[in-house]
Amino acid sequence: MTHLLVPLADWIRALAGWRRLLFAFVMGLVSALGFAPLDIFPALLVGYAALVLLLDGAALAKRPLLTAALTGWCFAFGQFFAGLYWIGYAFMVDAAAYAWMLPFALTLLPAFLALYIAAACALAVKFWRSGPARLLIFAACYAAGEWARGHVVTGFPWNLPAYGWGALPGVLQSASVIGAYGLTLLTVLLGASLADLGSRERRAWLAPAICALAFVAIWAGGALRMASDTGQTVAGVRLRIVQPNVPQAEKFARPYIQRNWSRLITLSIQKTDRTPNVIIWPEAAPPFLLAHQSAALDDVSILSSAGRTLITGAERGEIDADRKVRFHNSVYIFAQAGKLIGTYDKFHLVPFGEYLPAQDFLESLGIMQVVGGRGGFASGDGPHTFDVLGLPPLSPLICYEVIFPAAVVGEKRPQWFVNVTDDSWFGPSSGPYQHLLIARVRAIEEGIPIVRSANTGVSAIIDPYGRVTASLELNRMGVLDGDLPAALAPTLFSRFGDLGFLFMLLICAGAAYWLPSVSRNAAIPPLRH
Repeated sequence: MTHLLVPLADWIRALAGWRRLLFAFVMGLVSALGFAPLDIFPALLVGYAALVLLLDGAALAKRPLLTAALTGWCFAFGQFFAGLYWIGYAFMVDAAAYAWMLPFALTLLPAFLALYIAAACALAVKFWRSGPARLLIFAACYAAGEWARGHVVTGFPWNLPAYGWGALPGVLQSASVIGAYGLTLLTVLLGASLADLGSRERRAWLAPAICALAFVAIWAGGALRMASDTGQTVAGVRLRIVQPNVPQAEKFARPYIQRNWSRLITLSIQKTDRTPNVIIWPEAAPPFLLAHQSAALDDVSILSSAGRTLITGAERGEIDADRKVRFHNSVYIFAQAGKLIGTYDKFHLVPFGEYLPAQDFLESLGIMQVVGGRGGFASGDGPHTFDVLGLPPLSPLICYEVIFPAAVVGEKRPQWFVNVTDDSWFGPSSGPYQHLLIARVRAIEEGIPIVRSANTGVSAIIDPYGRVTASLELNRMGVLDGDLPAALAPTLFSRFGDLGFLFMLLICAGAAYWLPSVSRNAAIPPLRH
């Protein structure tokens, strides 16, 4: 079969100029089909295979590093453009003020994120070798670029290649050992290996066969891991997740304030077959500064009486030492008839959403953040774990704090995460589904269940294997009652974090160095530019 792919592979390698860049962009678009909610993982793998073939050609160009960088940038721009289109919905909530920024948001963010992959591709071609060695070089450099995307500057590790396995939970279980970045490396390596099917080598099938067998083993191991689950839940914890489904444009609008508050209360006390003792509201659920509303605090006292706990996202204001008002995106934990027993401030804020980098300069250009008032929110001091009487230790995570691997546990390991979010900013798009999948992978990495309350959905109870045990679909008002899954023992990833990923990078580099090069004519035929 491989000989049938040789002409196609030769054609891709031989692409030059704008044709190479256009093809890279198109394959980036195609690769984005691998992410939620479509989960067409073969599209992601084919995209990486095509990128390797394009870099084969770039390695023989007159200016190989620049050609590789441009090729990688066009591929990644296509992937991020298609995978992050949903960000544009946020600029239409207040279209009169922000619609003019929409074209810039849809292009500048993907263009910036693509720089990481451009650098990774240039680095890969710097060390390019013919034959299977180049597959390891490419996978290691690409995965390192993705790690940098999640850490350098503010970090935005959305739609990592690892998240292309949403349709195969067995494969996702490997994140409990090697994390999302380790699975990213293996995913890119599997996709890259498909490029060898277009080689003239006699054993062109060997690399993809080895990688495919490795993933079969990973899937089988993950399936066995999930099969060992006893379904244990925490005794005495009865959850109620409230999903008020308030449109973002109406959330803080004066005509809807009383309606929105009444909806939270009504849903919280709604009669069902189960009487909850833990009520969870989504991010910034109260339509006002809760601490300054005595009547609302009376309602909270009633809700948190009779042994109940109320956990809610809320905006919080405080006066600092300079007598300036600082606002936080926070979580309040109420118990004992309205007693505030814990406050958590979001520490990983969304750039341009919750704060404005280089604020004075950008505001002089008329650029404002989309969320919050002028000045945005102040940052908290990191993840924290709270002890609440009658409940296992818990850690709040607000909105996209859940997307950062190895950055969700603070000074003490919790037994469950409470992830409050408001994805109403992103409408009926793929964004909320991608966010949910990312939360599932965090649960697998840490072996800790996640209880997710989202304003418009998707609210869910996620067990420590990343499985959704109960959920409320997008754009539906209601409550979700359920039990709290028990946490697992600390996983290897929770103990060692990204050290396993670093070790994998070193293994790839060493193996690429020791692998012999094959004939250039077999792996990369002469090209005409």
